[in-house]
Amino acid sequence: MFTLDSSAAIDTPRQLSGPAVTPIAFVRAILAAYQRYEVNPAKALALAHIAPELVENPQARISAMQMEMISGAAMQELDDEALGWFSRRLPWGSYGMLARASISAPNLGVALKRWCRHHHLIADDITLQLTVTGDTARIALTEHRDLGALREFCLVSVLRNLHGVACWLIDSRIPLHSAQFPFPAPAHAPVYDVLFSGPTAFETAPAGIAFDARYLALPLRRDEQALQQMLKRALPLTVLQYRRDRLLVQRVRQALSAFPFQTHNADELATLLNMSPRTLHRQLKEEGASLQTLKDEVRQARALELLLRTARPVKQVAEAAGFQNEKSFIRAFRGWTGTSPAEFRRLRRPLL
Repeated sequence: MFTLDSSAAIDTPRQLSGPAVTPIAFVRAILAAYQRYEVNPAKALALAHIAPELVENPQARISAMQMEMISGAAMQELDDEALGWFSRRLPWGSYGMLARASISAPNLGVALKRWCRHHHLIADDITLQLTVTGDTARIALTEHRDLGALREFCLVSVLRNLHGVACWLIDSRIPLHSAQFPFPAPAHAPVYDVLFSGPTAFETAPAGIAFDARYLALPLRRDEQALQQMLKRALPLTVLQYRRDRLLVQRVRQALSAFPFQTHNADELATLLNMSPRTLHRQLKEEGASLQTLKDEVRQARALELLLRTARPVKQVAEAAGFQNEKSFIRAFRGWTGTSPAEFRRLRRPLL
């Protein structure tokens, strides 16, 4: 269940060509599993069009589709969806069983807790745990035995797979705040920028990912029929970049409220949200919202609160609401309420 190319998508034609960004180190890890089970990998390498001499080049890269094909072939040939990571095989269909156990959950938080608990039942070499601290959710991976040469491939794959399944369950992007791993940065460390959307730290234990805890409350948007379709080709889940972010409107409102002086335009706001202005506008449109409307809503709420509950001069209210000058604030306020800020305050404050 592991590939790297962020441009891959479940419904794209099965092309072997494409950006070659997956490091050959992960192919070597799969070949180590073949060696462990004493099975010849020649058929899988040929199916994925990976030449033996390519495997010998530590700088080599392959495409996402090539990685998908050799991974899928290996899982079935070896009857081990964990590809040799653990002390016992995970027979073909094991991860489908985990998905089926999670899909009836009322929200993502419950689904991920089930996944973590059930994963330990089928593979006790590691433990996955979901915790929430403040506004941040973390999934930590604790190792209970030496994973040897397959350690990196195992830790990265397990966390990337879980993140991909989480996005699929709620049909939404889940931007990562960070990722961390207990091993030193490998020679191919730059590919981690493709694997994980947030910054990655190395030599930091335990392995894990962090994201906005509000995603945990979102309801699942998949059913048994969708699960059956997904399981027919589950591998690209880990590279499918969802356009929709079901928390984006909330994240924008929060940023506008918390940083009124750093969000005067789309460029500044997009930088805070770690995306491009074009992506910000597009995704808001997909959610039926616009940046200007959200800015007006946040500024209006802030201005009304300050006018009614404080004695600040109108100029200070304008600044606190994120306006660059008093004149533009008064003009906007008249559009919202049909009256000036001073008149609004005079008419409404006695009612409180």
